[in-house]
Amino acid sequence: MNATTISIASHDGQAFDAYLSLPPKGTGPGLIIIQEIWGVNEHIRAVADQYAADGYVVLAPDVFWRQKPGVDLQYTEADTKLAYQYMTNLDGPNAVKDLESTANALRARPELNGKIASVGFCMGGRLSYALAATGAVDAAVCYYGGGIQNNLALAANIQAPILFHYAELDDHIPATAVSAVQDAFAGRNNAQFHVYPGVGHGFNCWGRPMYQQSAAALARGRTLVWLAENLG
Repeated sequence: MNATTISIASHDGQAFDAYLSLPPKGTGPGLIIIQEIWGVNEHIRAVADQYAADGYVVLAPDVFWRQKPGVDLQYTEADTKLAYQYMTNLDGPNAVKDLESTANALRARPELNGKIASVGFCMGGRLSYALAATGAVDAAVCYYGGGIQNNLALAANIQAPILFHYAELDDHIPATAVSAVQDAFAGRNNAQFHVYPGVGHGFNCWGRPMYQQSAAALARGRTLVWLAENLG
């Protein structure tokens, strides 16, 4: 893939890195891939490359840069302990502002020839939801976004199309939480929900034991259809 790291100006006069992956044709609609707690690691970069291969101009920003730039962790016990510390110490409001800066940077890319969306996983799913509430993206996708159920007031601000993927056996997000999010969008036509039976949290990540190929493939197919329909 045609990939590199670029610098993005933050709202407060600093700068942070983002992984940029370009489509084979060089131009396309835009995607912001929002990391899990392990940083912009090998898996997230590969996910960015996947979507670039599908024709999208992709940016995966370093969400943890205000704590430590360049967090790139593996799925070991030690690295996972560090990852949870980074998530716990995340400055949520500034993280969303950094994602807004990422959206602005993506819209300014010469390769962009359409609308933009965000696709987030786990912690990134919650941030994709929060970013959608700012109006900075034209569509959003949230994979098993933990904590969305605690921020339901934002739902009223989300006018863009938004897609939710949840796992039936998620040990981080109970079924009551999924129902609460669904209820927050009841009667509206901009939200779509899918719950994947028999799988657990993180089923899309092939680097972890909970990976479930068929659910991951189905969710990815639905995501691609969603993006094609809503980004034009």
